[in-house]
Amino acid sequence: MSNHYTYRITWSPEDNAHVGLCAEFPLLSWLAPTPDEALEGIQRLVRECLADLHATGEEIPQPIADRTYSGKFIVRLPPESHRALAIQAAEQGVSLNRLVSARLANTT
Repeated sequence: MSNHYTYRITWSPEDNAHVGLCAEFPLLSWLAPTPDEALEGIQRLVRECLADLHATGEEIPQPIADRTYSGKFIVRLPPESHRALAIQAAEQGVSLNRLVSARLANTT
């Protein structure tokens, strides 16, 4: 199951090393000289953490990739921002939902 988790490798100029991260375990990280070693290290660390959680009967985080999503979520924003987005949607001839969905899709 540890291979279903969301891993990311990034560069840390402060540490002069690649950092392995796991979204489902935000407190864990692994430093290594190469991206491959960082990935191997964080995956090993997650496996060890999962074994500890299992041994102690603690809750094991569900991988993000295995979760079900409805495609809906509520966002609260200031009324002025809501109005500005509604105006932009009207000017573009699209729904507010379509405008916001398109903007969110462009940020990934």
